[in-house]
Amino acid sequence: MMNVARRFQDLKQNSQCALIPFITAGDPDLETTAKALEILANNGADLIELGVPYSDPLADGPTIQAAATRALHKGVQLEDVLAIVKKVVGKINIPIILFTYYNPIYYRGIESFLRQVKEAGVSGLVVPDLPLEEAEVLLKPAAEIGIEVTLLIAPTSSQSRIEAIAAKSQGFIYLVSVTGVTGVRTQMATGIEDLLANLHSTTDKPIGVGFGISNPEQAKQVKEWGADAIIVGSAIVKRLAEGTPESGLKAIGEFCHSLKQAIS
Repeated sequence: MMNVARRFQDLKQNSQCALIPFITAGDPDLETTAKALEILANNGADLIELGVPYSDPLADGPTIQAAATRALHKGVQLEDVLAIVKKVVGKINIPIILFTYYNPIYYRGIESFLRQVKEAGVSGLVVPDLPLEEAEVLLKPAAEIGIEVTLLIAPTSSQSRIEAIAAKSQGFIYLVSVTGVTGVRTQMATGIEDLLANLHSTTDKPIGVGFGISNPEQAKQVKEWGADAIIVGSAIVKRLAEGTPESGLKAIGEFCHSLKQAIS
């Protein structure tokens, strides 16, 4: 199982920008999630973010909130999500990053949770509601167990906070492109280019940009601004949810391929 940092090292050696698609586990169903992971991996994904359905997803916009609600209504739980990871991880050979809120981690016990996801084949974690001031409680045991916890930097962060988050983040740094929640947007925020330049002068860790990238043109623009990874969520979740599961899978495969082409 390749870890996140190693995947970025390999991509950097080949002068490649990473594509990180996001899907919500269990939407429209768990079987489709398993197929989606393979299809994304076969159509240009370099890493995949897999969202654990949660009842109070504060960082998510309406598209991903709706996907999580549908999955929860079908009874999808963490154990179901990890069973899917375990099923496909040997087939796709790219890191899977679990996107989860902190409450499910706390509820199960931090070390117990980390060992459970590690055993399933998860390589990394993104926990959007975990503030820097409380992150050490997760970062330290995660490093010992071998799970990379990626921290988020908001566009409103102060320079001192940017430096502190960059120093602590594992695997890569997640730069949020807009103030607010996830979702499709028609144009990228104008300050991202400056934020990327600032971050690159602060750290040599890879930087992924997410929240709002919804088409190949935007992906290409953000790559040209200096991003090491393009993270696309709502635009993929929306396509997967439309029509039948088969048509949704076909749509995300084609879309993923077009995104990768744009940043290659």
